[in-house]
Amino acid sequence: MSDEEEDYMSDAFLTKIQDVKPGVNMVRREKEALKKEARQRETNIKNRQKTYKEQEKESREAALQSSISNENKGFALLQKMGYKAGQGLGKGGAGRVDPIPLNIKTDRGGIGLEGLKKRKAEEELEHYRQKVRAKQQNETKYLEDFRSRVRTEREERKIEGDLSRSQRSCEQLDSQKGITIPREAWYWPKAKPDDEDDDLHDEDDEEEEEEEDIVELTSFDKLQILTSYLRGIHFYCIWCGTAYNDEEDLCSNCPGDTAADHD
Repeated sequence: MSDEEEDYMSDAFLTKIQDVKPGVNMVRREKEALKKEARQRETNIKNRQKTYKEQEKESREAALQSSISNENKGFALLQKMGYKAGQGLGKGGAGRVDPIPLNIKTDRGGIGLEGLKKRKAEEELEHYRQKVRAKQQNETKYLEDFRSRVRTEREERKIEGDLSRSQRSCEQLDSQKGITIPREAWYWPKAKPDDEDDDLHDEDDEEEEEEEDIVELTSFDKLQILTSYLRGIHFYCIWCGTAYNDEEDLCSNCPGDTAADHD
């Protein structure tokens, strides 16, 4: 066996093995290393030199805490003109007593940056207010449109109801006078077609569609024409629900010829 190779059965190799402490836990050794590193970091912080800014700040605060001495040329000139320490400036001593406070600029922003930031913030605030106002206006317009649409639909339903009552009254009053054919087809309610007369009614519907293409009246127009017919021929008011004796009786006792007059 060569000298360079170790004899694993020799006493020297066994001594090396005994130097290793098998009972020390790995986690414990890591904790001790972290504590040692933390202590070293604290020591470095305590021993480190202060930066230029820190030194400048400490010197400035120390100078502000101390009062101006007589060796200061400006203070000496003030004393020659009659100023006394602790007295206000001015002839009557009513001026400033404390020095003007310092406003140290520590950032790297240029002159006018604060004003620019302020203007930008005001512009953003104004833009936000405009958006809020526009949203409120849209909501108000939507609400007004909705109310107008509901009001229009309600009025249309009322007109349709008045027209239907007028048609039924017209058919009944015409029949009482022996009139078998209405002046206009829509003066009476539309009759339900029978199965036997489907072809005839289809032809009549085609003729009515052709007439409607020529003159298309709205429900409001039909109501006005029909109520005028009922008042002129039968002296009847659908809103009063009364057939008067003659035109004089109608004019004397009926409030008017519209639904609004009867409210």
